[in-house]
Amino acid sequence: MTRRISKYKRFMMMNPIVQFFKFIFLSLKVLVIVAGGHGGTRKA
Repeated sequence: MTRRISKYKRFMMMNPIVQFFKFIFLSLKVLVIVAGGHGGTRKA
């Protein structure tokens, strides 16, 4: 049980970091796609 709790605590601590990184990556990807689709036509 002690090992399970430690692993759970470790996963919970790492979860927010992974979610934050994923959110940033997804937001950046969406921004690039939107900017490339709209900005590309405007620049061209």
